Amino acid sequence: MLEDYEVARKKTLWDKLLPYIEFIIVLLIIQSIITLFTGGVEEEDTIRFRLLAHSDAPVDQQIKRNIQREIEPLIAKAVADSQSDQELVDNLVAIEETVLEVAESLSNGHAVTLERTEALFPPKRSGLFIHPQATYDAYILTIGSGRGDNWWCALFPKICFPDQKEEQGKEEEEEVTFFVWEWIKSWFS
Repeated sequence: MLEDYEVARKKTLWDKLLPYIEFIIVLLIIQSIITLFTGGVEEEDTIRFRLLAHSDAPVDQQIKRNIQREIEPLIAKAVADSQSDQELVDNLVAIEETVLEVAESLSNGHAVTLERTEALFPPKRSGLFIHPQATYDAYILTIGSGRGDNWWCALFPKICFPDQKEEQGKEEEEEVTFFVWEWIKSWFS
């Protein structure tokens, strides 16, 4: 009987690259699943509403929150009564004067302006979806100098995104983590 012996095989370039290619494919599958469950990309023609406080002083931020609480139901009703983009635009034009009056009555003497324009919005995370920083069609309600923290809302589709720290009254930011990086780090800990 012949003795068993090990066959030496030389590693090819393909053998070296295969684990990396498999890893990239797994990442693409994970990204596809996340996109599938989060609804994909938001419509680019979404109208947004942005409310800018006079400053970051607690008094000015409270004024902003009071105005937000009063105008949010007006905006929500305009959105709920809309079946198309054109109806939404018409409904928003109809409530512009009311929104401005409410804001002026609560502004504590600061000048208030409301304009519809193309405005740069910072990136915003909502669940697993990140709204990219971009220029969007928006209503901008500015209180005083408008140099404070802001609140914003995407009106169509019918989703609003108030800042979590404003709702809870906390000043801490939520730590952003990446699933794949945390998974890789768990292998080595």
